[in-house]
Amino acid sequence: MEKTSKIMNKYVKWVIALAIFGVGLAVYLYYEYLVQDTYGICNINAVFNCEPITKGALAELYGIPVALIGLAGYLTIAVTAFLKKFKWSFFMATFGMIFCLRLTILEIFVEGVLCPVCLACQAVMLVEFILTYQLAFPEKTGLTSSQETKTK
Repeated sequence: MEKTSKIMNKYVKWVIALAIFGVGLAVYLYYEYLVQDTYGICNINAVFNCEPITKGALAELYGIPVALIGLAGYLTIAVTAFLKKFKWSFFMATFGMIFCLRLTILEIFVEGVLCPVCLACQAVMLVEFILTYQLAFPEKTGLTSSQETKTK
């Protein structure tokens, strides 16, 4: 049981660290959204370019900047993981992964570009999804036995 809690604590630390990294990515994308002329790390060439995403039709969803939705998601994951509300963390990571996947599909097939920072967000959210699943359902992933779960 001690080994299990060490692993779970390590996962919690990773979830929080990745969420903080995600907050940084979301803040950067929000900055790109707000500032008109940027020469940031995002605009590499015609294919790898964040401008259509941060300034174009995909920049907002129902009037809310997409970067702020991501920021709220990453903050929620960090707080719920810190509070050990792992099912809430998993719910938010699931929503975030689907949201990022939707954005990636639209980037590729509608805008014809790849946003490097958005792809990093997708990768972070995928890892968050896997880790929060293991934290939310430890008995299904083998982190704890069903006997340990019953005694808690």
